[in-house]
Amino acid sequence: MSSSIPRSAAVAAVVSAALAAGLLGGASASADDATTDTATATAAAAGAAAPVRIHDIQGTTRVSPLAGKQVTGVTGVVTGVRTYGSRGFWIQDPISDDNPATSEGIFVFTSSVPTVAVGDAVSVNGTVTEYVPGGLNSGNQSLTQISKPAITVLSKGNAVPAPVTISAGSVPGAYTPQGDPAAGGSINGLTLRPDTYALDYYESLEGTNVRIGTSRVVGATDPYSELWVTVKPFENDNVRGGTVYGSYDSQNTGRLQIQQLAPISQKPFPKANVGDWLAGTTEGPLDFNQFGGYTLVAHTLGEHVDLGLEREVTERQHKNELAVATYNVENLDPTDPQEKFDALAEAVVENLASPDILALEEIQDDNGAKNDGTVTAGETLKKFTAAITAAGGPAYEWRSIDPQNNKDGGEPGGNIRQVFLFNPARVSFVDRPGGDAGTATAVTGTKGDAHLSVSPGRIDPANTAWDNSRKPLAGEFLFRGRTVIVVANHFGSKGGDESLVSHHQPPNRSSEAKRLLQAKSVNAFVKDVLALDKQADVVVLGDINDFEFSGTTQALTEGGALFPAITSLPRGERYSYVYQGNSQVLDQILTSPGVHHFEYDSVHINAEFADQNSDHDPQVLRFRP
Repeated sequence: MSSSIPRSAAVAAVVSAALAAGLLGGASASADDATTDTATATAAAAGAAAPVRIHDIQGTTRVSPLAGKQVTGVTGVVTGVRTYGSRGFWIQDPISDDNPATSEGIFVFTSSVPTVAVGDAVSVNGTVTEYVPGGLNSGNQSLTQISKPAITVLSKGNAVPAPVTISAGSVPGAYTPQGDPAAGGSINGLTLRPDTYALDYYESLEGTNVRIGTSRVVGATDPYSELWVTVKPFENDNVRGGTVYGSYDSQNTGRLQIQQLAPISQKPFPKANVGDWLAGTTEGPLDFNQFGGYTLVAHTLGEHVDLGLEREVTERQHKNELAVATYNVENLDPTDPQEKFDALAEAVVENLASPDILALEEIQDDNGAKNDGTVTAGETLKKFTAAITAAGGPAYEWRSIDPQNNKDGGEPGGNIRQVFLFNPARVSFVDRPGGDAGTATAVTGTKGDAHLSVSPGRIDPANTAWDNSRKPLAGEFLFRGRTVIVVANHFGSKGGDESLVSHHQPPNRSSEAKRLLQAKSVNAFVKDVLALDKQADVVVLGDINDFEFSGTTQALTEGGALFPAITSLPRGERYSYVYQGNSQVLDQILTSPGVHHFEYDSVHINAEFADQNSDHDPQVLRFRP
């Protein structure tokens, strides 16, 4: 791709001979013929149009200058072959143009299983295309490739061009340029500056054979046999080995997704947790895909070193402390295996120390995703609370509001909802009848003594902000004679947002608009409570689906109504979810001004691990009402 790519003398000779003999124009001469009369062949080539090289196709921007055009005689050496998924192979020109903005590698999409092998020197005819993983509406950058290829093998057994080393020193500290306003915020038309921006650097290596050295895992192995590493071990790192996403401008430039070329049936993929290492060399072509952007597709994978990351255990509350927790249990329903119920229950008892109040998100109805109109969740909750008791926990009771069928989003037929579990030996629930899917609870009482009109009840369910989304569940509790109002939430998801590697920079975050309205609704409710009792103990918690620095959190806290308790933690501990190698906040607990002193814990038991009971980490708040 650039002057940093070493030339392979043997392979360069084959390609140069092919150029001189006219093979790039489709001549039928053999590779041996190319060496018979160099002077004559060179003179003939001088009178013809210059052949198209890979760097000509790649160009100096993200979109090929030859997109949509036919090319012939594109030569290179095969550096990798993919026989599954998006089938095809990568080729690389061993002779660089010495322009760091142009890649010397490219993917050849065959659709069927390729017949070439690594080390083949080939000549390819085909159409230059820009494939957008996820489709045009995804906002993703495109992958430049050659489609509908006709392939001629010139020779076999050639040395693969030496890999470009991606390291902490080679990846720029700035993540991306700002998009061109005249192009709708797109960076597609901007000339690449690989010495200035990380995304430009990776794009300038698209299709190139690359390598990384020993690198730390920052995103655990997922069900699709992928993991994330960082080549910058000190970039926003935390003590457990992750890379923290602490602002919209802290995208973490050293992150890189790792896959392997060999099918899993032939070579198992390592099961790695955050903080583990891939030791030694990991090498292969640099791809771009829908679920992670730039991806090293390894033909050589470093050795997995397990550093033994342990699941955290929170402190047990003192007798005069109220422990309130939130846990997204990821679509729990009675059809799930008992092992899932038992594992979640064990986490509640052992890792969360049996909190007094536990707000659950993603409790499904009694037959899960079967879309038959069922909305009750009694069987789900009986099975879960029984598992908690069997694990040595308290005999939790529960309160919830059944949603209207398929009106609250989530998996069709699943009817997910929030639920309060509470330990009646420690805390009392104040039941006030009248709550249902469409009835709003209101704040009632007298000055200095705020209560809920219905408990449990929903907040503002008719507000369009909650269309096709989970309505907040409010409940009134008594702890040692003190009223505590708890609001369990599951805000709208980030579905539809563009990724950090979008060609729009900054990326479009369209889902924020809905969460902003939802946050304003909850904020208004809390202000109603505080208008009656400014020292009221109000806890707002759940899967907020947004960051502690987001506009959503700002709207929740507007006017000082709430405080995001996770910001009381050191920056390196502020996360509840790991996405594409970024440790980030989605789950939160927020407190009203009346909650003067508290202890907060993001209990890391899932998000950093390959084996997960949920993809979220639970949160715990302990305070004295």
